[in-house]
Amino acid sequence: MFADKLRFLVKYLKYKLFAKYRKGYGIHSPFLYDLVRNVIYKNPNYYVLDDIAELRYDLLYSDEEIFVQDFGAGSKVMQSQSRKIKKIVKYSAVTEKYGEMLFRIIQKFKPNTILELGTSLGLGSLYMAKSDSKAKIYTIEGCSETAKKAAEHFKRLKAENIEQIIGTIDEKLPELLSTINTLDFVYFDGNHKKEATINYFEHCLTKINNETIFYFDDIHWSKGMEEAWKEIKLNKTVTLTVDLFFSGLVFFKKELSKQNFTVNY
Repeated sequence: MFADKLRFLVKYLKYKLFAKYRKGYGIHSPFLYDLVRNVIYKNPNYYVLDDIAELRYDLLYSDEEIFVQDFGAGSKVMQSQSRKIKKIVKYSAVTEKYGEMLFRIIQKFKPNTILELGTSLGLGSLYMAKSDSKAKIYTIEGCSETAKKAAEHFKRLKAENIEQIIGTIDEKLPELLSTINTLDFVYFDGNHKKEATINYFEHCLTKINNETIFYFDDIHWSKGMEEAWKEIKLNKTVTLTVDLFFSGLVFFKKELSKQNFTVNY
């Protein structure tokens, strides 16, 4: 366990030392420059973000425990299936920094149909739902207890554009894809295993359009996830990728030349 943590820390330090294009400096692609300067690094203040921050604060001080079923790679920190809400938020939920960036991405590109693989307690869902109330968010969660808590959080923040789907991604993803025409944005955060990540990626590829964006969480979480990320970058339908270390963005815009960037975030 210590060796894994040490390897991860070394990878992160290398990323911080050698990642380029901080705040857009040196970027020649107009699309990527705009993305970095006006989306990734932009930090506007929206009152709705305060609502999510207040919810996060309350959850971080909650001693409530729930029974969690892991259908993916599981947690590197929490081994017991009985977990306190505050620990799930601390170790598994999207951070405020990346959640607010997710909010800005949705606000910028305005995807109509959004799919989230892995709801957890619903913080990521809320960043997307509150960014654009006109967007339709489908979120799949395998653990019924976790999904129940997420539903409470959606109700608290009056996020009425979220549709919860309870069941394993392996089971529910093909069912959902058979009912929708296209995917505009997909947030992959349900199973941090190489085979599962590639499988979900390939399923969702059948519903992309030129403006679709895929957002992968924890692309450097393990050797398997790094291998999956490399394979995704090589896919012939992918034109632009952005490595932010803790997450990665994938674009399919045909007018862009195929390039892979690492941005210091």
